[in-house]
Amino acid sequence: MRRPQLDIQLKTPDQIEKMRAAGLVVAEALRRMREAVAPGVSTADLDAIAESTIREAGAVPSFKGYHGFPASICSSVNRQIVHAIPSPKQVLREGDLISIDCGAVLNGWHGDSAITVGVGDVDPALLKMAQVAEDAMWAGIAAAARGSASGKGRLTDISHAVETAVRKGGRYGIVDGYGGHGIGTEMHQDPHVLNHGRPGKGPRLVPGMALAIEPMITMASPRTVELADGWTVVTRDGSVAAHVEHSMALLPDGVWVLTAFDGGRARLGDLVTARQPAASTAS
Repeated sequence: MRRPQLDIQLKTPDQIEKMRAAGLVVAEALRRMREAVAPGVSTADLDAIAESTIREAGAVPSFKGYHGFPASICSSVNRQIVHAIPSPKQVLREGDLISIDCGAVLNGWHGDSAITVGVGDVDPALLKMAQVAEDAMWAGIAAAARGSASGKGRLTDISHAVETAVRKGGRYGIVDGYGGHGIGTEMHQDPHVLNHGRPGKGPRLVPGMALAIEPMITMASPRTVELADGWTVVTRDGSVAAHVEHSMALLPDGVWVLTAFDGGRARLGDLVTARQPAASTAS
């Protein structure tokens, strides 16, 4: 079933269960990569971990081959914001900040998530920025859950919640032109989810919606440049950036964070659907 105008794909609870399976594949790949991040590790090394984890689970890396993208992850280091291509020549160093974006498709359904990780001993200011981005992501997910439960929520309530959390956290740039999106039988679907804006606009938040919420913020200016490779997006002023993401779905009795092992329970509590067990059995 699809909503008119924006062509928003609404999922049944059973279809969301299938998306959860894909989401857990992504969660495991990100877990293994987080553990592997260290000085001397290349972004190509991380990409190999992701691809092997995804394929071991019977899934396929959804990034690889997508519009010609050559890898299974996007590995964005320091001033790189998003879509950076892994390379054996890009070796992590002490003090770096890396954002790892990963996607998998399992039985026709997609999962998509991103984390930002410090490499060794990192400037606390950079770690704080990464935490602000994560807190803003959870604020957006909570806004979606509350809006769906009330029957009054609109898409830009998510955007406003993300922006408000970022502004509360400090003087950071919110990257424009890039943001979250619908997800399901394709990795990118309607609607586009901005990380800033006034609340109360756009389509209603209703059960069956599945969205990827993904703040991208910088230590200074939000202005960006796309490099000659046609993929890598960097900050124009050279400031360090952070990018985080979770895929989530709205059900009649709550939200399910499909790419979080605990379904979002630790951060969202009773906003999480009863379909997610109270205690996670995943590692």
